[in-house]
This record gives sequence, C-alpha cells and structure tokens, in this order.
Amino acid sequence: MEKILVIQTAFIGDAILTLPMIQKLKEMFSSSEIHVLCIPSTEEIFRSSPVVDNIKVIDKKRKHKNIFSLIFFAIKLKRENYDRIYSPHRSFRTSLIVFLSGVKNTYGFSNANLRFVYRNLVEYFPSKHEVQRNLDLIGFEYKNDEWKILPALKTTQEQESKVTNFIQKNNIKSFIAVAPGSIWNTKKYPTEYYIDVVNSLRGKYSIVLIGGKIDVELCNEIKLNCGENVFTIAGMFSIVESVELLRRAKLLITNDSAPTHMGMCADIPTLTLYCSTVTNFGFYPYNGKNAILSFDDLDCKPCGIHGFKKCPLNHFNCGKKLLPNVVIKKVDEMLNE
Repeated sequence: MEKILVIQTAFIGDAILTLPMIQKLKEMFSSSEIHVLCIPSTEEIFRSSPVVDNIKVIDKKRKHKNIFSLIFFAIKLKRENYDRIYSPHRSFRTSLIVFLSGVKNTYGFSNANLRFVYRNLVEYFPSKHEVQRNLDLIGFEYKNDEWKILPALKTTQEQESKVTNFIQKNNIKSFIAVAPGSIWNTKKYPTEYYIDVVNSLRGKYSIVLIGGKIDVELCNEIKLNCGENVFTIAGMFSIVESVELLRRAKLLITNDSAPTHMGMCADIPTLTLYCSTVTNFGFYPYNGKNAILSFDDLDCKPCGIHGFKKCPLNHFNCGKKLLPNVVIKKVDEMLNE
C-alpha cells in the first residue's frame, strides 16, 4: 500500500484550508494511506478529518525547536518509507525534513525555502485562493468553481453531547456566534465596536462568544459590557467542538482569522470583518453563505499578510473606520435573506 505524507505545520486557518486538498488526494489515491505532519495546535483538526489515516506531530516551539532534535525527528520519519510527500508549507524547517526524508517523489511550491529539495515544483500563484493553490500542488484539475470544496470535519457523540448540554443548560434557543479574537492585534475589530454590535443583537438573539484560551479575557470583557443573553465558551471548547456549536448557529461574526474557516466547516452564514488584511491574499471563505466587510479607502492597507501586534502608523483606521452601524446593517441583511 502506498503511503503519502502531507506536511502542514502552519496555523489553524491554514490547516483547515488544507483539508480540501487532502480530501481530493484521497479520491485520487483511494487505496493509499494519507498521513499528515502537523503541529500540536492543529492535531485535532487532522485527526477529525474522515480521510486522514495517521498523524505525526512536530512541536517546533518546544520539543523539536533546535536543529539537532529536528534532525532526529526527520530520521525517525524516514523510517515510515513514504512514497510521496506533498508540502503546502514552505518553511526552511519543512524543506529540511523533506530533504532528510529520502523520499524521491516530493511536491513543493516554487517559492518554498530550499526549493531545490523538491523533485516536483509547482507554481505558487499569489492571486489564487489558498485552496486553489493547494489543489494545484496535487495536480487536481478544476473548472470554474469546482475548487470550492468544503473542509470536512467529523465529530464524536461525546463532542456533540457537550455542545447540546451547553445549549440546553443555558436555555439558548436561536443564537449568533461571535469570534472577536486573533493572534494578530491588527486583525481584531475594535473591542468597543464588538460590544456595540453584540448589544444591538442580544435582545432578539442569544450571543455565544467563541475563541481559544488566549481569547478568554477579551470574550469576558465583551460579556461583562453586554449583560444578559450573552455567553462565552472561550477556552472551554476545542476547535472541533466549536465547529459543532457553529453548525447550530444562525450566523457567525468574525475577524479575518481561523474562525472564518471554522464557519465554512460548519457551512453557515459568516460575516468576516477585515481590518489590516484583504481578501486578495486568498484566505477568504467561499461557501456561498458568507459576506465580507472591509474599509479599503486607505493608502496603508494592507500593511502585511498576517498583521501586527500594533498598527505601524498608530491610528488603526482600517478597524476604526469600519463602524458598528455598518456591521449591524449587514447582519440584519444576512439574517433576513
């Protein structure tokens, strides 16, 4: 049996956008085993994919941080005797692992670090969506919108029960999910604006704030300033559990961050608020139930593909000029479609 390794050691959003590629890879090589090399924070995503057979985890921030531990990890990986390696990730560390793997049939992007280690180089087109680029990597040919493949995540009975119990315990009926966080501060829609948006909605709908452990303080601040009918699961639910919760929501409001891709997994209407970034980077939701708001009349936007801890020009107009009333109006339109 052929064994295929996919290397994706980037963030949560990138991991989710790799799933359509892996799903098509399984279709193309149905009798093969699909293994994924990922980081600890995204292991749950790939483990919940219905087409991934095995997971390899590299902890590049701790256990495998130095070059010697990385080389030892690569030597162990070589023993798996993979037949093919596809690497959407383009870092030096990833390319070094590919080089040390000894695998002859390897695929990487033309802008990868140490690109000479890849036997097959595929052109990286910045103008395309990330899913399109990943499908190019595996040689999947598509026409028009055929690339718009929903990322598939399966949930367990235990995960579904946890979500059901939360909803029933808090007597939540019809609710809107709000994901106010991001690891990049210039991707975060202003907290005071989120408070205005939540307060405008909580009379008619319950509001559930979602996020990871790093978002607990932010979500608690919003909840404290909004009062009744606002709940938070930040730091309480895993990624897949959060996706299961989103499947039951009427709408998700989020920044240009991982939750927008989680909303696509859940296949629900999603309003994504773009502050310092733009859709042209190729990481926008595409499930046909989404909308995007962005204040683009700025010479400084975009200031970077990921964002920054602080606005480089100290004004953050990309966030501040996207006023809450614009967001509230768009939410109303989406809910009444």
